[in-house]
Amino acid sequence: MKDSIIVLSGGMDSVTLLHDMKERIAMAVTFDYGSNHNAREIECARRQCGRLGVAHTVIELGFMKRYFRSSLLEGAEAIPEGNYDDANMKSTVVPFRNGIMLAIACGLAETNGLRHVMIANHGGDHAIYPDCRPQFVASMSEAMRNGTYEGVTIEAPYTHLTKGEIALRGKELGVDYAHTYSCYKGGERPCGECGTCRERAEALRFAGLPEE
Repeated sequence: MKDSIIVLSGGMDSVTLLHDMKERIAMAVTFDYGSNHNAREIECARRQCGRLGVAHTVIELGFMKRYFRSSLLEGAEAIPEGNYDDANMKSTVVPFRNGIMLAIACGLAETNGLRHVMIANHGGDHAIYPDCRPQFVASMSEAMRNGTYEGVTIEAPYTHLTKGEIALRGKELGVDYAHTYSCYKGGERPCGECGTCRERAEALRFAGLPEE
């Protein structure tokens, strides 16, 4: 039964969830908020949806780049290199990004008669990104349920998984990670040095997949 919309970035995690829950996903939404890597992620999201026959919408949120502060919005040179940890990656936080995106996805869900919004936050995000934590997801889901006639809720099945475990699930599903993008610098080729590139490489190694 097609009862859900997915927030799809075009990165490893959300693309895995798209394939994992494809029987339930009626549509996908990707947000163009001006990040360094948005354009490359959007292309990956579009390709993955085309492959699975999922309707895909891109919504522009240019105000975030204009008014919010984050190294993710300030160009490749602003992105820190090194491990994916709290101290190193805190500058990449875009304030309340997931809250804004989930609210819009909730409106799309209710407009299209869907009951759930799917998001692919995972265990490695919790320390760094407040709007990826289980408490936030549960609270936002409750707010959405109370704020919609049909009681739209969030489903976040990867909340307690590591990125490596998500990659392992993707391997089982046959996901082609060559058509996903993760680098926060947004270059034609991933830099291999930023925290997100390093986390991606570790996850692929964990799953026994080639590091593209």
